[in-house]
Amino acid sequence: MPSPRDRQARIATFVVYAVQGLSFATLLTQVASIQNKHRLSDLALTILLLIVPVFAGVGSVSAGAFAARLGSKLLLRIAQPLVAAAVVLAGLAPNVPLLVPALLLFGLAVGGVDAGMNMQGVAVERRYGRPVLNGFHCLWSVLSLVGALWASAVGKDLPLAVVMAVPMVFAVAGSLYAGPKLCTIEEEKAETVEAATGRFPWGPIIPLCLAMGFLYIGDSSVSNFSTVFMDKIMHANDNVIPLAFAAYQATTLVVRLGGDVAVRRYGPAAIVRIGGAIATLGFLGVVLAPTQPLAIISFGLTGVGLSVVAPQSFSAAGRLDPAGTGVAIARVNLFNYVGFIVGAALIGPIADASGYRVAFAAPLVLAGAIIVLARGFEPAVKVSRA
Repeated sequence: MPSPRDRQARIATFVVYAVQGLSFATLLTQVASIQNKHRLSDLALTILLLIVPVFAGVGSVSAGAFAARLGSKLLLRIAQPLVAAAVVLAGLAPNVPLLVPALLLFGLAVGGVDAGMNMQGVAVERRYGRPVLNGFHCLWSVLSLVGALWASAVGKDLPLAVVMAVPMVFAVAGSLYAGPKLCTIEEEKAETVEAATGRFPWGPIIPLCLAMGFLYIGDSSVSNFSTVFMDKIMHANDNVIPLAFAAYQATTLVVRLGGDVAVRRYGPAAIVRIGGAIATLGFLGVVLAPTQPLAIISFGLTGVGLSVVAPQSFSAAGRLDPAGTGVAIARVNLFNYVGFIVGAALIGPIADASGYRVAFAAPLVLAGAIIVLARGFEPAVKVSRA
């Protein structure tokens, strides 16, 4: 039975996820405006944007070492306000030389927060004794949508710096509220496990890392190229083109709303296996779709399937690290950014060479591989430390 302290930590963790979703969306929705402000070519913009996932990977790995010694609570209290500051600085930057360090800071800090918030989520899940991670990721999606709607509503009426700064006022306020209430380093550890020594082995988490990477290759493919696919392949008009990505985001949100209940009933491995199968079917539908409605439905199916993988990856990593050091979670989180980079770099060249239908066959195959990797989400034996 959760204690009042457990419930307090859970509410604080909800806030941390919400702040991260809002912060990420506030920057992501202004990429076109930043490009126009600085008169960047598509190539220059792509190179600049790669700063974020590359340095986020560095931030995630560093977060694992930091949290193992000092806990993810302190990590989040430092890194999350830095994310908000970086978003504001990116909006204020008058030129590219000042934009670059803002993006670098954003990447490092967002990688630390991504790892830290999932460490907190796993700690809360461990203390509750039942799956709760999908709920946290669901709120991330909700606040991402709020950030996008804010940008859509005021983007043409307010200066870029104001559009990006206003949500960050709420982000900092949320971070300051949640920080003191998060799980301490002692509360992150299982009561029956003493502090671990030595290095955490890579072997048991490789299936989780691969599943996370394959998930984000698919996510990156949909996020970056679904609108291009609808335009160039399906010849949709301007009102229909965004519906493919909207379907993907909507189904992701809906599935995460009920994801924890499904995991409690069927188990994480079964849910990941089913998710991989549905995502594979979705990408197959994209490759073969003869009409615009079927293409939109297919993109929605990819959201249904892929949405369950990340929460269960972090949850499984937490089970493999019962001492609560956070190292396993930080390593799994690293493949979030690996997948994003590979997805962005994979689809474009294949599409240039063979067309977008063939390009979307790549995430189709990798989604199918998630089905095979699902057994790694329910380890049969406890893992000893190296």
